[in-house]
This record gives sequence, C-alpha cells and structure tokens, in this order.
Amino acid sequence: MSSSLSVFSDAVAALNSELKLVAEFQRDSHQDKVFLAGREYVGEEGQATELPVIWKIKQQIGTDPTLHPEYPAPSGLLEFTRKASELALGRDSRALVENRVVGVQAVGMSGAVRLGAELLKHCYCTSSSWNGPVLLSSPCAESLQSIFEAAGIGDVQHYRYWDGDLRGACVEKMLEDLEKAPEQSVVVLSASGHYPTGADLSQEDWRRVTDVLVSRQLLPFFLLPAQGLCSGDVDQDSWVLRHCVSSGLELLCAQSFSHSFSLYGERVGHLLCVLKDDSNLLAVQSQAEKVIRTLWSRPPAGGARVVTTVLTNPAHLVEWQEGLKGAAERCMLMRERLREKMRLLGSPGSWDPLIKPGGLYCCIGLTAQQVGFLVKRRHVYLLPEGCLNISAINSRNLDYVAESIHLALTSQL
Repeated sequence: MSSSLSVFSDAVAALNSELKLVAEFQRDSHQDKVFLAGREYVGEEGQATELPVIWKIKQQIGTDPTLHPEYPAPSGLLEFTRKASELALGRDSRALVENRVVGVQAVGMSGAVRLGAELLKHCYCTSSSWNGPVLLSSPCAESLQSIFEAAGIGDVQHYRYWDGDLRGACVEKMLEDLEKAPEQSVVVLSASGHYPTGADLSQEDWRRVTDVLVSRQLLPFFLLPAQGLCSGDVDQDSWVLRHCVSSGLELLCAQSFSHSFSLYGERVGHLLCVLKDDSNLLAVQSQAEKVIRTLWSRPPAGGARVVTTVLTNPAHLVEWQEGLKGAAERCMLMRERLREKMRLLGSPGSWDPLIKPGGLYCCIGLTAQQVGFLVKRRHVYLLPEGCLNISAINSRNLDYVAESIHLALTSQL
C-alpha cells in the first residue's frame, strides 16, 4: 500500500526578506501605501519606465524580417559580448587590445555571478579543490552568499562596508578587513551603485583598495548593476574597472543591463574576465561554455539584440546616454527634495548624506523598530536599516514619505 504522504512533505518555504516584503505590500489595502524597496527604476508616474529609445528599438526588432528564431551560441551573441566588454572597460582598454578578455552572455546579474562562481570553483588557483574564501560586503544583496554556496564554495565571509552612524562607506574598516584576508581570496566589490546602501567609493578610495588588492594578491570580482544610472556617465561608473586593469590586476565583472536599458524582464547579463595574458583565453572560454551547458544551455537573444543595437549605432548611443543622464538627474533631484523636506520638518540628525551618493539606492539609517513602524503604522515599505530606492519617491508621495520618516524618528515606539 503506497504512502499517503507527498514526497515533498518536508519542504520548507524559503521566501527571502525581499519577497516577503513584496507579498506584504501586495496584501496591504491602504490607499497611501508606498513601496520603496523595489529594484527597478521608477519614474514620476510611479511605474517602472522604459527609455524611449529602447521602446523604439524593440519595435524595430519585432518587425525585422531578416531575424530568424535561431538559438544563439552558448556564450551568447558575439557582437553583444564585444560591445558589453567595451562598455565596461573602454574601447581603448589595454586588455581588449591585447586580446585577454573573455566575455560571456549570462542570464541576468545573478546568472553572471553564478557563472563566475563556477569558474572560480573549477579553475581558480589551478586547483579544483579551491573553496574560498569569497569576501562579500556587509551589507549586500541577500542572494549573493547563496549563489556562491550553490556553486560549491563553502567559505563565504564578509568585510565591513557600511557605517550606520556616518551613513556612508567605512573605508578604513574595509581596508583593515581586506589587509587581513588570506592571499588569493576573492573580493566581491560594487563598482558603482552599491546595493542596498547606494554608498560608493571615491576614486581616491578605490586607489587605496586597489593597492591592497595588489599587495595581498586578492582577486576582485566586480558587480556593475546599473552602469550610467549612478552618475549619469557610463565611463565614471566603471572607472575602477579601468583603474584595476591599468594596475595589472586580473578581474571578473558581472554586468546587468536591466536598469540601464529598461530590460527588467529580458534578463540580459554579461560576465567578463580580464586575464594576465591571452595564453589561457581559449581554456577559460571553453570552461565557461561547459558550465553554461549545465546551467541554461543558451542565453535569451531578444534583450541582447536591443543592447547591441544601441551600442553599435552612434545616434541610438547618444539618445540612450541622454536618457540615462535624465534618470540619474531625477534621482538626485528627489534626494535633494527629500533632504529639504526633512530639514523643514526638523527631523533629528544630518540629512546631507542623502545627496552624497548617486543612483537608485540610499540608506537613511533606521533601527529595526523604526522600519517596522513605517511598515505597520504608515504603510511605507523599506529594506532593513532604512535602505530604499530613491526613484520610487515622486511629487505625489514625497510629503507623505517625509512625514512618515519624521514620525518614525520622533515617535515613542
């Protein structure tokens, strides 16, 4: 007689904190509810927006009779990987000129990180037994540690990055932790647009970090989630990558095109590996394709075609860069307006740190009780420590959000 129990009866729900917050917001029926914990760039109308040039190119591609529904190569569209590498490293990069860059299309940022983790597990330090350590920033995206662990890398640690009192990156503590890291550790670094704090390093800070990477023989694994949307300048947002290449470092970089190209549903990602020389280029490329065949076999082509069309057409490129600059300027304007509202309300503390970073994210430094107050009493949803997506604030909800934060800071909870 067969058992009446399901073979999945021991399964445990595994929603992470972000998904739980989304579910709670969706159940909330309050008319003034505000969701500030999303990942997308949100326009003034309160919805994820698409850059006009991207909409136009999608229409063109959809009616192009020369395109056929064929599988792309496992490593993706060749022209896409070339242009994505140029976007990150610069067209005149020494590494590109010397043919020592491997570029592989991936399924979004998470896919690029997972592919990089698999390559590290199987190829790093000429040993298949390498198990870390990988150093992540504290805080970081909740999924990052799980991605490295899923690739079989068990030694995942954290370095200090965020100072809640100063509401900025704690560079000295970060350097102290990196100095203590074992040689050949992998350090995951946000090139720009750090999630979830929005706190980025200055060029002088990056020079100091690079010096430690070189002296301690650490391998940087950069995240580049929103190039061009942080400062409004694609070259400035990837400056540290180019500096590391000029310093002789090998590196990995996971790129996402979701934010910068309004391609949230298409999952367009890219992994690039900068090598010391070209002698290992084909070996690394073949290892990447071997891993891809076990993960997603072939990447989706639609979004990659959109990115390639933009980056290969000078007129589209200018229009895209102007759209990014406008979005970045709107984010900065909302930071300035929120700071002014908090000042007028007499909210305690300094609000100048709000305008120091750029990009989508910032962190206003709240306790767990204050974040809970905002969710339960004011229906304003933020990430832990008061990290939020500044683009989700608009002219209609600015006053309500500012008043809610002020109450969270001044009420007896």
